[in-house]
Amino acid sequence: MIITTTGTIEGRQIAAYLDVVSAESVQGINVVRDVFTRFRDVFGGRSQTLESALKEARSQATEEIKARARSLQADAIVGLDFEISMPSAAGGMVVVFVTGTAVKLR
Repeated sequence: MIITTTGTIEGRQIAAYLDVVSAESVQGINVVRDVFTRFRDVFGGRSQTLESALKEARSQATEEIKARARSLQADAIVGLDFEISMPSAAGGMVVVFVTGTAVKLR
């Protein structure tokens, strides 16, 4: 499955636009490790806990959107867009939402 953030695929022609597809993933952040994340927020530095949760959520959402496109018999997804949110003011979870257009290629 070809996925791209662009609206075209170099060297390939889009034969049909099948449907908009989307997927989401919500990852909890370990409460104990979340304390260290907040500590880093105050004093600076990278939060491996948050980065790990984001990476896992992005990976899960990407696999899910591919599965949804496959169910439409798509060859590719174009215009892929990721949105990331931390809905709780206190932290504790991260949400990744991905959307794109499933297409059939020639």
